[in-house]
Amino acid sequence: MSEEHRAVSIGERGAAVSGDRGAPATGEHGAAAIGGLRIGAVTTRTNLVLSPMSGVTDCAFRMLVRACSGDSVGLVVSEFIAAEGLTRDNEKTLRMLRHDESERPLSIQIFGADAERMVRAACMVEDAGADIVDINCGCPAPKVVRRGGGAELMRQSASLATILRSVRRAVSIPVTVKIRAGWDCDSINASDIARLVESEGADMLAVHGRTRVQLYSGSADWDLVADIREQLSIPVIGSGDVVDADGALERLTGGYADGVMVGRAAMGNPWIFAQIEAAAGGRPVLQPGRQERVRALRTFRDLLREHACDRRYLGRFRGLACRLVKGMRESAAVRRAIGAADSIEGVEAVFTEYVLHGPETVDHATAVA
Repeated sequence: MSEEHRAVSIGERGAAVSGDRGAPATGEHGAAAIGGLRIGAVTTRTNLVLSPMSGVTDCAFRMLVRACSGDSVGLVVSEFIAAEGLTRDNEKTLRMLRHDESERPLSIQIFGADAERMVRAACMVEDAGADIVDINCGCPAPKVVRRGGGAELMRQSASLATILRSVRRAVSIPVTVKIRAGWDCDSINASDIARLVESEGADMLAVHGRTRVQLYSGSADWDLVADIREQLSIPVIGSGDVVDADGALERLTGGYADGVMVGRAAMGNPWIFAQIEAAAGGRPVLQPGRQERVRALRTFRDLLREHACDRRYLGRFRGLACRLVKGMRESAAVRRAIGAADSIEGVEAVFTEYVLHGPETVDHATAVA
């Protein structure tokens, strides 16, 4: 079946399923959609997960999400870390293991194709104090798949089975896996890989409903996620196209997954997990106001200085500042000015002046039912 025809229609599925799976996303049924996950010996407060994102979900960003969304985010996942770099004691790679106690529960994701190195890397993750080790079988980046890792492992099921079996035997913390729908529209094998993952002892599976060839284009196939959920006894988390509270709850109340991952939407809205939980309980969904945006940027500034794994402070800082003003009135010129600023202080000055005194006169902290 083509990717175009497999693309999910959330409303149609939500109306088709029985019981409270098709219920409205707020109130009693919405609240029931938010609950803890049992991931081996780890229990989360909610089933809302910050997705791993390369170059984004380092310690500083994960802590920012915790600061903005509190314990509404049930689990945070690190950006993927190369097993080869860890096992060769690469200083930059080792710094990526850095985390703070406030992040827990924390999952650290590793990638690679060599079973021995993956085992050693998983042991290093456990020794570093992570609660969960996650194995990346979904990254579409050419530099990763060319070396046999990421989504390429979905085409090498025997190697994947060996890696999972070996890692599961080597560590005592839960082992989880993230996959894609398949390599392309002619090789949708996520269901087969999902059953393999469970049989080899994984404690949770995350499914991004796009193929490797799709990258991040088109629509994520949530019907596929739902089919896999029905086949497995371990928690199945869905990933892809969750951009707001309503979208998250449609997938949860519609029975598509046991939990949802939020990735790119959290990059400009680290409050999204609290918004999802509020919507589920039928409470007003508060949008971040002007002061909240300024506080978030300043918090990120301080976290970058304390916890960043490298010296790319200015680029990261610019990126968040631009995302926090996107969609506000006349923000295009401000984003250009932010991009031209050559210091942290310069970025902050442009951002603060616009957010607090610019043309946006209506406070963003208005309730939306």
